[in-house]
Amino acid sequence: MNEVAKIENNDIMSKFEKTDNILNDIQNIIEVSQKEAYHAVNTILSQRNWLIGYRIAEEELAGENRAEYGANIIKKLSKKLTQKYGKGFTKTNLYNFYRFYKYFPEIFHTACGKSDVFLSWSHYRTLLQVHDEQARKWYEKEAYEQTWSVRTLQRNIDTQYYYRLLHSKDKEAVEHEMQEKTYGYQQDKLEFIKNPVVVEFLGLTPDTSFNETKLETSIISNYIFLRKMNYVKK
Repeated sequence: MNEVAKIENNDIMSKFEKTDNILNDIQNIIEVSQKEAYHAVNTILSQRNWLIGYRIAEEELAGENRAEYGANIIKKLSKKLTQKYGKGFTKTNLYNFYRFYKYFPEIFHTACGKSDVFLSWSHYRTLLQVHDEQARKWYEKEAYEQTWSVRTLQRNIDTQYYYRLLHSKDKEAVEHEMQEKTYGYQQDKLEFIKNPVVVEFLGLTPDTSFNETKLETSIISNYIFLRKMNYVKK
């Protein structure tokens, strides 16, 4: 296995530029910080899940009856990991990690040594529903370029948006309808914080009682942990 890319060093200090408007400056600091934290958590969570999927796939290769052996591995791992870490490691979740590695085997293997994680884990988990590789790549690209929320991506997959666009003579009308139908989904700026997957990963309680200090501490501790890992070799 090639080296798993190191996380980019996201430094909000280098992105700060002082102007004559203190309110705009502080708003910019807050928004840039939020984006960096969002990116850091998404990258770490995706890398963790991809690495788990990779390790399961490697173990599966050791069995003679690979499919059966792989299922048994996931069953045993789920029991052990759930006992120690909680409900985030169900058989379904472990199988999703495995499929994540299988569907996106090169996502952390780039020539420049940078991660190709552009979307959140919840986006990638949603993309696992799409078995058509060409359609899956198209949804991934559009979700990134159009900044689709997870709910928007899910709706577009459910309504066969890719295939409708592909076969439509009036693509603009189809696209305009999609934007109207998903407008509300795109306005939820707190979707990331309310995501139970992220809450579980950060070790927070699944309610709204946690404060910013707890959130920041969890993000920093997970970010430092992954940086210490540097990379994983086969």
